[in-house]
Amino acid sequence: MPVRKDDEVRVVRGKFGKDKLEGKVTRVYRKKYVIHVERATHDKNNGSAISVGIDPSNCIITKLKLDKSRKAILDRKNRNKTTGKGKGGFSEDAMKDNLAGVD
Repeated sequence: MPVRKDDEVRVVRGKFGKDKLEGKVTRVYRKKYVIHVERATHDKNNGSAISVGIDPSNCIITKLKLDKSRKAILDRKNRNKTTGKGKGGFSEDAMKDNLAGVD
């Protein structure tokens, strides 16, 4: 699932991964392939704090901000698991019933 703004993530690798930083995604910078997390900041010399970009591959999404399109994606991914159908579209029970009379 792609990371979006307002998702909650946990940083598991890199500079902020030592502390297992958790926070909300404040900005997704697609041009530089980084995300900005709430508490991942760096202090400048004048005392102001700037957010540090974190590579999304170093993060785990802990909580999604669900909307209609994301809910549809999750339903589409879970459909195969709930019906028991594999790649061919047949469930295991149907296959056993069809092959019951074959010797």
